[in-house]
Amino acid sequence: MKKVKIYITLRESVLDPQGSAVQGSLAKMGYNEVQDVRIGKYLEVVIDDTDRELDVLVKEMCEKLLANTVIEDYRYEVEEAN
Repeated sequence: MKKVKIYITLRESVLDPQGSAVQGSLAKMGYNEVQDVRIGKYLEVVIDDTDRELDVLVKEMCEKLLANTVIEDYRYEVEEAN
């Protein structure tokens, strides 16, 4: 069994109003050192052992459902599940 950690973020060219709001709030709280905040998604998916190629399986899931590839990028890490 594998645990896949998936990180989904907005592309650099896409405005992030939620991140801007958080950055503004941090500045009002006195954290003026914070210059930029980008908000993303983190998912953990546990996958049973399969004959299918794991990289192909994860890419298909991300591109068909988990990430909006028009405005988001994704990356993932694979590790053994406990």
